[in-house]
This record gives sequence, structure tokens and C-alpha cells, in this order.
Amino acid sequence: MIYYLIASILIAVAALFARTKRAVLAAGILFYAVQIAAAGLLLWGGLYDTTSAAFFTFDALGTLFYLLLVVVSMYVFGHSEAYLQNDNIRSYRLYFALLMLLTTAIAGAYFANNLAVTWIFLEATTLCSAGIIYHRRTAQALEAAWKYVFVCSTGIAMAYLGILLLAAATKCETLSYEAVAEAASSGYPLYLKTAFLLILSGYSCKMELFPLYTVGIDANFAAPAPASALISTGLVNAGFLALLRVYKLLAGTEVFPWVRSVLLIVGILSLGVGALFLRRTNNYKRFLSYSTVENMGIAAIGLGIGGIGVWAALFHVFCHTLVKSSLFLQMAVVRQVYDSYRINRIGDYIRINRVGAVGLLTGMVVLLAFPPSPLFVSELMILKQVITDQNWWLVAGLLLLMCIVIYSFGSRLIRLCYQPNQDRLHPSKAHKALSWSALSLLAAAVVLGMWQSELLQRIITEIAAL
Repeated sequence: MIYYLIASILIAVAALFARTKRAVLAAGILFYAVQIAAAGLLLWGGLYDTTSAAFFTFDALGTLFYLLLVVVSMYVFGHSEAYLQNDNIRSYRLYFALLMLLTTAIAGAYFANNLAVTWIFLEATTLCSAGIIYHRRTAQALEAAWKYVFVCSTGIAMAYLGILLLAAATKCETLSYEAVAEAASSGYPLYLKTAFLLILSGYSCKMELFPLYTVGIDANFAAPAPASALISTGLVNAGFLALLRVYKLLAGTEVFPWVRSVLLIVGILSLGVGALFLRRTNNYKRFLSYSTVENMGIAAIGLGIGGIGVWAALFHVFCHTLVKSSLFLQMAVVRQVYDSYRINRIGDYIRINRVGAVGLLTGMVVLLAFPPSPLFVSELMILKQVITDQNWWLVAGLLLLMCIVIYSFGSRLIRLCYQPNQDRLHPSKAHKALSWSALSLLAAAVVLGMWQSELLQRIITEIAAL
């Protein structure tokens, strides 16, 4: 892992000082060669299920989401090259260097087997993301970048206090997940509860979950759309994995039912916030960001209800990554066509870019969990567990909020594709190759909705075991 980190960082630094765009792209190709080599070693080189440098373990959870990260990050890199082709060399190389560093920091958070190391890498993602958010150098971008740094730093500080309290409650000399999990059963319940609340609140800024979800909305709004595809999936997944590891180490304690209840409440609040604000926003990127809050709320509900809901939450987050990254990449093409994300101003997209419009409409159907969407599988499993538990108030609340989400998505994306332009816009020519590229991610998600391989099911079952 140390060699991976050194190689990835050095390549990113080389891109930062490159003198031409071609040199930046060459550095990018080399960077992803390193990522693919690391993935190959995990799958076939004997690296899987080993520990490196004492602080990193290549377990099933980290490996599964790392492979997904590599795929999404490669797509983001390719789409960013087209999106930023008119930028000057200084901003161009800075953006791609930060994109590589962000991917590296996320990978470090995935494989960290220590609470403190996970915290360090999540803090590193804050600095990388802030630079990407400020890429356009506008007043709005500056405000969003400072807000992101301030809120995320505050959240990460809260999480650190939770980690310290967890260490004090368990009296562990090391902060490895395994050691803390073994000692957690003898920890003082009040300390364990307080520690979990602090960690959940702190990491919610990364997971785009209630209560600190707003910072992610502003970040995705200000950042270039291809980068938003990585921030709203790979980075969100880093927060999810960090929270899931704490969730699992508390599974053997007497406070675990309380932990599940907290996650259930937070999940419902996140789902409610996402559903209601989908109707209020007038910007398509904010719209997709609130959808992320809604979907992560569903994942939190899955963890909260337990049982088969844990499996469903993992599968939901995995498939959401493919769907949401596809939609953000499609929105990057929309931005190139209209130079705007205003919901009440742009329309008639199906005439300008039929492939992109089909990608958006299909993405809408898949994200709303209509068959053959993989999210239909996960949401049906969660609903089944809720009904089994005879929690009828939760059933009613879920169905009501999902109806609001369906109406909001249907009305907004159909408007983009079919309504006449409401302003004196001069649409540019669509880059249909990029639309086809983004559509391929969506196709992969649809395949998962119709067929989950035995290997994938076994890996998720292994991860979900408490």
C-alpha cells in the first residue's frame, strides 16, 4: 500500500507541474495504469485479504468499492478532459492533479484498518475536494469551497472526538477496528453511544447524510459536473464505509439496538429532506445532489432495520454509484449544450441530443427503482424487512416519501427533455460520444438489476455478516 500511495502521489505531482495538456494526459494514463495494476494484484496477485504496513487491510469491503472507484474515476477523467478542453494549462493541470489525489485519498480510506488512519484520509479528501470545487474561480465557487472546508473540518473534528471517546470507552492501546471491536463489548454504554453520535454526525458531511448533508449539495453545485460524479459517489462511499466499519464493531455490544434506532431516524430524516428539496431546487446539479441524500438515507434505513436490510444497503450503495455517476456525466454534456443547469430555462433536449436524453430518462427510471433497476432489488428487500418487523408507520412514511421522489424526478427530467426553451438560448452541438460513454455505466447497473453474479452475492453476504 505504501508503494501504491507513493506512486500515485508522485504521478499527481508530476501532472501538477506539467507544461502541456498532453503531458497531463500522459500522467493520467500512467496514474490509471497504477490503479489497474493495483486492482489486478487484488484480484489475481495474492494481495487480497492481506495486511500492508500494519494500517491497511485489503478486505472484501475495501476491495469491492475500490474496484468500483477505479472504474468511475477513469470515466470522470475521460469526461473531464472534454469538459475542460478550453481551460488554460494552469487550471487544467491543477484540476487533474487534485482529481488523482482525491482518488488516492479515497482508496486509502477504503483500505484503512484503523480508525485514526481512516480519519486522516477522509480529512485529506477535504483538501483535494475543496481545490476542485474552486476550479471555476467564481464568487460562488469560492463560497462553496470555504464552506466545504469549514463544515467538513468541523465534522471531521467531531468524528475525531468520537474516535477518542471510543478509544477511552474500550481502553484500547490501538485504534485498529479489530482491537476496538474485541474490547467494545466491555465498554461503558453511555460513552459508546456518545462516540457513535459524534462519529455519525462528523462523517455525515462525507456521506451526504443528515445532519451535515448541505455541504455536499453546495460542493456538487460548484464543482465541474464530471468531478461531481466522483464526489457524489466515490467520496460518499468513503463516508459510508467509515460509518459501516464503526457500525460493525458495535454490533456485539449492548448499545447496538440503540445504534440501529439512531440510523433509522437519520435515514428517515435524510430521505425526507431529499424528497422535499427535490421539489424546491431550480438547478439540475443540486437536484441530483439531493437525490444522493435521499438514496444514502435509504441505505441508512437498511442498516437501521438490520437483518437483510444490511445486505440491501450495501447493494444499494454499490449500484447507486453506477447510476448517479452516469447521470452526473450526462449533466456535464447538458452543460456543454446549454451552458446552464437552470431547470426553468432549458428544454427540448431530446431534439438536440437524443442519446443523452435517452440516458437521462433511462437513468431516471433506474434511479427511481423501477424494474429492471438494481435499486428495485435493494429497496424491495428493505421494504420486505420493514413489513416483516410490522413497522407500519415506517412503511407508510417510506411509500409517501418515495411517491414524492417519483413525481419530482418525473416532472423535472421530462421537462428537460421535452419542454420548449424558455430563454434566448443558443445550444451548442452535443458531444454524443460522451453521452454513449455515460450510458454504458447505466447499462452496467441495469445488468446488475437483472442478474447478480454468485461471486458478487457472496462478497456482499460476507461484508454484511455481523
